[in-house]
Amino acid sequence: MVGRLIDYRDFVGDEVINRIFGKVSDIRNKHIVMVNSTSRGGGVAEILRNLVPLMNNTGIRMGWRTLHGHPDFYRVTKRIHNALQGDELELTKKKKKVYEGVNESFSKYTHFDHDLVVIHDPQPLPLIENYRRIQPWIWRCHIDLSHPNREVWNYLKDFVIPFDYEIYQLEEFARTAGDYKIIHPSIDPLSTKNVEIDRTTLKRYMKKIGIDPDDERPLITQVSRFDPWKDPLGVVEVFDKIKEEMDARLLLVGAFAEDDPQAEGIYEKTIQKVQNREDVTVAANVQDIMVNAIQRCSDVILQKSLREGFGLTVTEAMWKGTPVVAGDVGGIPKQVVDGKTGYLVNPSDYDEVSKKTLKILADEERRRKMGERARERVREKFLITRQLEDWLDVFRDQLA
Repeated sequence: MVGRLIDYRDFVGDEVINRIFGKVSDIRNKHIVMVNSTSRGGGVAEILRNLVPLMNNTGIRMGWRTLHGHPDFYRVTKRIHNALQGDELELTKKKKKVYEGVNESFSKYTHFDHDLVVIHDPQPLPLIENYRRIQPWIWRCHIDLSHPNREVWNYLKDFVIPFDYEIYQLEEFARTAGDYKIIHPSIDPLSTKNVEIDRTTLKRYMKKIGIDPDDERPLITQVSRFDPWKDPLGVVEVFDKIKEEMDARLLLVGAFAEDDPQAEGIYEKTIQKVQNREDVTVAANVQDIMVNAIQRCSDVILQKSLREGFGLTVTEAMWKGTPVVAGDVGGIPKQVVDGKTGYLVNPSDYDEVSKKTLKILADEERRRKMGERARERVREKFLITRQLEDWLDVFRDQLA
């Protein structure tokens, strides 16, 4: 379902809707394009899938284009992504040639005669060097840049500096002396992944994924891409500690992104670690409606990320009234209020993660109150209308 702006009145009220329409009035019919590396898998694609049609509904003409890469390109850009979050990487001439070459090739058959261009993340970053710019260009970075590999960042910074404006998740991620704004991601309460579901439908989808909805054992779930930074193998270790104190079930739900060749290897390692276990289920690339059902039926959601730009799966779970135990990293502390809507933990301390999870599981009233506060926090701060308004402020400034 593609929502109209007016459809969000029940969530945010008339004042917000009227204010948004007012901000659009002086940039209506401006032509803007968003560019990223994939149309499915991961938070960026999900944000754009919901945000772009809503922008068009307000009267702005917004398009969305995805870079056309090949396997070598995605292997290089995945390693660049990991290096920006602290991994080592020898940035050879060959890697640079692959990276820059795909962007140069893409520019040969893709024109940008728009009023404004927005580039998301590092993959399409070098595009800016291949155009005679006639409009403002914005770089929107979704990655945790708090401790980047210095060599890799110094290389990428040469592409970032020519941009007219930058958007980051957090203040501590901003890395240049250029003008920037902080915009937190958001979820769409009307999307298939977040819309309300009746009990009968919930049970049907849980059965489809192999989870008995009538099983009284608590259900602990992590929903994430199969990525080493999400640490699914560590989640299993935490679950084993929980099992020493309480009989429970673990569900690991993951996805493969088109631009992430590392995911299949992490998935295979996860499968091998839990093979022949009745209490652990691993599911890949499930439907959005099934993710919705899983987050609603889980007793606790884990997000044991070691690095995290923001972590929309945390927001999604909170919207469903499910408390979250999550790593105290990246953008997660902006969402989870420790002790109120869930718990923030050291993701490398398995004892702490298991103890905080057990604390929620052992107290039904605590779990209920945390869930209620979590949903309200998302309603106040992390719905798509707030992100839409943040972007409108940027567009009005850049197009003035």
